[in-house]
Amino acid sequence: MLNFIYYPISAVLWFWHKVFGYVLDPTAGITWALSIVFLVVTIRILLVKPTANQLRSSRKMQEFQPKMKELQRKYANDQQKLMVEVRKAQQEMGVRPMAACLPMLVQMPIFIGLFHVLRSFNRTGTGTGQLGMSIEETRNTPNYVFGVEEVQSFLDARLFGAPLSSYISMDPSGYGAFSPAGIAPDFTKANIIAVVLPLMLGAAVIMHFTARLSLNRNKKRQANNPKPAADDLKAQQMQMQMDMMQRIMLWFMPLLILAGGFLWQVGLALYMFTNGLWTFVQQRILFGIMDREEEEERQAKLEARRTSAPKPGAKPQNNKKRKK
Repeated sequence: MLNFIYYPISAVLWFWHKVFGYVLDPTAGITWALSIVFLVVTIRILLVKPTANQLRSSRKMQEFQPKMKELQRKYANDQQKLMVEVRKAQQEMGVRPMAACLPMLVQMPIFIGLFHVLRSFNRTGTGTGQLGMSIEETRNTPNYVFGVEEVQSFLDARLFGAPLSSYISMDPSGYGAFSPAGIAPDFTKANIIAVVLPLMLGAAVIMHFTARLSLNRNKKRQANNPKPAADDLKAQQMQMQMDMMQRIMLWFMPLLILAGGFLWQVGLALYMFTNGLWTFVQQRILFGIMDREEEEERQAKLEARRTSAPKPGAKPQNNKKRKK
């Protein structure tokens, strides 16, 4: 049903595996791990511009709030007219509400798709969505763009002793597919934990500090802007909602990663760690760029005010008299 997601994800993995396979052993775990890392790189490079647009849109939304309040007062009794004027004002100021959602909307299907593609290398499981194949059937069944030889290579590959599509809560009865028929598994649950747990902890810590980076920046911005008036209930409610979302990103989301990580394959944990590290570095760079842009805009506005102000000692011009 979601083949339009599964095939592109497996195709990108296949491409990078082929690239690294020219310089490394194509059957080695590091080669397959690098293909997952560069899946992240490929996706996040494509999302750099939308992410920058998201940050700019968030800033525009804050600048748009006074105009929004003015329109709400002006068209309090005409909601249809209010919606028309709000859209018009958003276009004039370059406000794009959907820009803030695009990076997240793109990454969620990729996360789900990668989870499915990695799980589909080993189809011996009998749980929800599993096919319950025999070991021989699993090792001789293609997986989207991956042929039989590549499926076997992936199943036999190890990253620090653990198969890339194994996971902590996996039933040991499914370990057999990770070795050719007749050969006992060469790993245990302890090997999987030893790889997944550090990646989970690393991803959670990175997400926490990425959220703290945003929180500290917002606090600095709030300190430079006037607080909502005591009678402005809507502005106060919006501020409270923003504070709540920041706390969720700061503590709840990292804890959610730790909890959900027991269901992640080794490859998916590697994906999340790499993705989180990219996000942290990208945020630092983009925040620096955005702060410089804001400072340049502020200086430009101050310069415009100085040039338009009357010179000291000059009489103010009376445009009304000039028109008469």
